Amino acid sequence: MATYGNGVIKRGLEIVRNMPRIRIDNVKDNPGARKQEKRRGRGQTRGKRSGRGHKGQRQRGIPPRLGYEGGQSPFYLSVPKEPYYAGHHLRRQYLPVSLHMLQYLVDMGRLNPEEPVDLTSLVNARAVTIDIIKKHYGVQLVSEGKDEFQAQLNIEVQWATEDVIAAVERNSGVITLGFYDLQSVEALAHPLIFFQRGLPIMRRSLPPKDLVDFYTNPENRGYLSDPEKVRKARFDLAQKFGYELPDLSKDNRYQMLSMRKDPRQIFYGLQPGWVVNLKDKTVLKPTDEGLLEYYKS
Repeated sequence: MATYGNGVIKRGLEIVRNMPRIRIDNVKDNPGARKQEKRRGRGQTRGKRSGRGHKGQRQRGIPPRLGYEGGQSPFYLSVPKEPYYAGHHLRRQYLPVSLHMLQYLVDMGRLNPEEPVDLTSLVNARAVTIDIIKKHYGVQLVSEGKDEFQAQLNIEVQWATEDVIAAVERNSGVITLGFYDLQSVEALAHPLIFFQRGLPIMRRSLPPKDLVDFYTNPENRGYLSDPEKVRKARFDLAQKFGYELPDLSKDNRYQMLSMRKDPRQIFYGLQPGWVVNLKDKTVLKPTDEGLLEYYKS
């Protein structure tokens, strides 16, 4: 390591002592950091029209209103108003996830088949990206790759067809279709952000009127359907597609496969009304009778 004599040290201290101190009034940008704008319209050397041209709306700074097309019929009036466009901005959107993608996520270890799979698991596995502004109400499971699907899962999605349900149940799996409102979808998609707010877990809203029949139908494996009717529907679907329905009660994963959320529950293992404290790693539960009655399913 290099050593310096006393003279060099004294000289350095003297230079530092004589340098001006940094204050608010003497802090400025480096030379050339800011370029002075060219002032237009102030004499012959600066131009006559300031780069705006001769006369008209653009020179005077009064552009037409948004959507004005110079007098001709504007686009939003020339396009006919069809009845099937009504309420298009309110339609619920379900992001597609194929069975091929689901099998790929399991094979790559991004989905754990030993635990129930819901919207949180799919978002963490980077299968979908949820944006509630675009009316994303969850995930629909599509049939692409149904012949090569071999994973045994307890999965909850928001939409699925008959052949997709058969592909999951043929491999001793369980599929449930559940509805979530937009606030619940945002909490499921971003649980860490939700828990950091320190808010109690809200109740999941019941489905709207147009979806009640869908989620109470055992053939759709709706989360509001009767479990006994679901068992019969599982047997009927196996007879229709020609496969032997496995007995889940004898399966080693029966406890995991039988896990199911309450109709008002959002997260597995966490009930509505609980507050998750990430800093102290504790869960606060309500004790007031009024709150218990409110959050009760």
